[in-house]
Amino acid sequence: MTEEERLEAIQVLLERISDLSVDHVLVIEGKKDREALNSLGISGDMFLVQSSGGPVCAAEYIESHGGKAVILTDWDRRGDTLCQQISEMTGNSPEVDTQIRRELAGLCRMYIKDVESLDALYGMLSGKVYER
Repeated sequence: MTEEERLEAIQVLLERISDLSVDHVLVIEGKKDREALNSLGISGDMFLVQSSGGPVCAAEYIESHGGKAVILTDWDRRGDTLCQQISEMTGNSPEVDTQIRRELAGLCRMYIKDVESLDALYGMLSGKVYER
């Protein structure tokens, strides 16, 4: 895959996240993840797992806010565990998207391991600089 193709695939996923953020909770690990997503133009209801009570609280928050979520934890061992726990606690609901995270990880893993670096990677691939 060329860097141009990788950039296009990442853009498609970022657009999907942005579209879903209208009525889905975006589950991320921390403040730097939120800052990176915001700098890429993605906003919405974001639940920060690390500072808001962990996976149990994340699952409860998702359920109390319509049961729709996109899990965007990092693609390291800790992020994998959080994603699996939250997904299981929400009953592996089809309304809780883990596929976008899986696809992002596949596209980005050779460059970065976390959501907080997405804006830097996007900037590198596109030649743009993103301010937080």
